[in-house]
Amino acid sequence: MSGPQGECDPTFQRVRDVFADLLDTREVGAGVAVWVRGRPVVDLWGGLADRKAARPWERDTLVPVYSTTKGMTSLCAHRLVDRGELDLDAPVTHYWPEFAAAGKGAMPVRFLLSHRAGLAALRAPLPTEAMYDWEAMTRALAAERPWWTPGEQHGYHALTFGWLVGEVVRRISGKSLGTFFREEIAGPLGLDLHIGLAAENDARCASLATIDEGDGSQRIVAAVMNDPPGLVGRAFTNPPSMVAPGYAKTRVWRGAEIPAANGHATARAVARAYGALGNGGLLDGYRLLSREGIDRCCSSQSDGSDLVLGVHTRFGLGYMLSQPESEGARIGPNPRAFGHPDRKSVV
Repeated sequence: MSGPQGECDPTFQRVRDVFADLLDTREVGAGVAVWVRGRPVVDLWGGLADRKAARPWERDTLVPVYSTTKGMTSLCAHRLVDRGELDLDAPVTHYWPEFAAAGKGAMPVRFLLSHRAGLAALRAPLPTEAMYDWEAMTRALAAERPWWTPGEQHGYHALTFGWLVGEVVRRISGKSLGTFFREEIAGPLGLDLHIGLAAENDARCASLATIDEGDGSQRIVAAVMNDPPGLVGRAFTNPPSMVAPGYAKTRVWRGAEIPAANGHATARAVARAYGALGNGGLLDGYRLLSREGIDRCCSSQSDGSDLVLGVHTRFGLGYMLSQPESEGARIGPNPRAFGHPDRKSVV
């Protein structure tokens, strides 16, 4: 397999070496990008975007970034906060009146962003197609009873996060989450990052292969199998679309707006978005977020045992935070580091 293409600052030659080794030994296709102080220092890609067709990974190959989408969804909410249109301490019902059902009338918006809402799953079984129906999902969440007392504990809202936060954005802006993201973030910054991918971009998508995600994924699978109707089982399999074979290659999946899970992007686009935040929220003259907004992103909101993932997790407002005591959950040496990783996006 040929080595990586692209550009790499000599200071980061070690990154290129490790990436080249990954492409060679794992026989994968991938992209990697790094921004430092408002400029790109690594922009590499290589390998195959489709093993069966022997299609090479190109500069503009897109890959589903799964939960990394949550970070982009959170940016939309924080932009509304910056403009004074969203109050994180206001009840969700101030923006979304139907949310008051099942005793949720006093729940503040910040609980949605910090995985403290108790709405990580829906109890009533939903059909596969509900995943792609925004109204069906938000209506079900508005009616749902929390699995725990909101604010007292936290648990990863693996899928529901996007509809919960996205509906608040929609109610305030009058735009779908994908549209708001495109007009307010992706467009102005020139990001090849999409929440709701247009059909003309399908040919650029990498074809995903199954990978071993380690003990964490195995633990979740075991929990789902042990108690399918329980919190963890419902969180990952209701609707069942996420466990359907080949779902990530379908047009309905790519075209839907599922703001917790189905963003499609290049590594370059994700790095540029976070590069703007790492540069004080300003990039190429465009103010993505205020410095106060960046402080909000990394303000610790949830820190302790996660009722869904079954491990210790830390969350800010929409973002994962480093856990210094856990090597596997350390985002970086800076205690203010925040982001939202995902490990599924390889071919």
